[in-house]
Amino acid sequence: MPIDGSTNDGVSWAAVKTDGTLWTWGSNVEGQLGQNQAPAQLGATSSPVQIPGTTWSEVQNARDANMAIKTDGTLWTWGKNEEGQLGVNNRTTYSSPVQIPGTWDKISCGSRNAAATKTDGTLWWWGENTAGQVGDNSRTTRSSPTQIPGTTWSRPISAEGWSFGVKTDGTLWVWGYNQFGNLGVNSKTNYSSPVQIPGTTWSSVFGKFSGQLHYTTAIKTDGTLWSWGYNENSGGNLGLNDKTNRSSPTQVPGTTWKYVTGSDYQTHATKTDGTLWSWGKNQYGQLGLNNQTAYSSPVQVGSDTTWGYVGSGKGFTLGFKTL
Repeated sequence: MPIDGSTNDGVSWAAVKTDGTLWTWGSNVEGQLGQNQAPAQLGATSSPVQIPGTTWSEVQNARDANMAIKTDGTLWTWGKNEEGQLGVNNRTTYSSPVQIPGTWDKISCGSRNAAATKTDGTLWWWGENTAGQVGDNSRTTRSSPTQIPGTTWSRPISAEGWSFGVKTDGTLWVWGYNQFGNLGVNSKTNYSSPVQIPGTTWSSVFGKFSGQLHYTTAIKTDGTLWSWGYNENSGGNLGLNDKTNRSSPTQVPGTTWKYVTGSDYQTHATKTDGTLWSWGKNQYGQLGLNNQTAYSSPVQVGSDTTWGYVGSGKGFTLGFKTL
């Protein structure tokens, strides 16, 4: 499972090891490291610290909050909770994991929203809802899981102000904030309930929000990569060899894409042959290309063919290989 820092500003990180242990590091001002510390003890940690337990299976982390699932399907959240994003029916910040009732399957965490599917295929969302990003046809913020209609959901993606859900039939659904066409439905209208993007072969999707930046990338089952949303003055984070905004999915060249992620004005992706590719802004060398030149289309990072997954924070990138 990849280290997940793609939805935050890189101020804290979390990872699960193959032995089922869960580790966190970085900023801890909201208790997001999960170490059960009093407010006076909160502070940054520059090396990984373990959260108790050896049956963790997946973790998702945002700037100030985290959520993780165990092998028994229990779901746990901790950190900042001003919008009810921890899903525990209050707005109290927690510095250690708190359980959300139920048996869960897949999870996604943003700094003000979170979502999960259950093993029965139902989809649940909670947290801030000012743009309809909870998807329950309202603008009411929710502090506990709220069900989205349907029983064939396979994966949720919370993208900080807008949301995605993939169904088992390969359809992709979007809702929430849409000022830059980041929902990909050929409009700039906000939606408070799911709207389908054409196609039935969507596999995975990544959405990024940071300041004015709102863009989306997604991969289909045939290995093609598509992007849309904000691209103006961004260094070309859509990977389309220009800086033009798009309100509908547009294909990035290539047909063997496997995994995609990104951060502030930069995108990274791996292919099925184990190569790593980067594009977008590069003022700190975060593209890994041994320079600080921005690229508006994918450029291969070195010649290595053992890359697995990549995590990206604000101005830096990390990844791990399939050794």
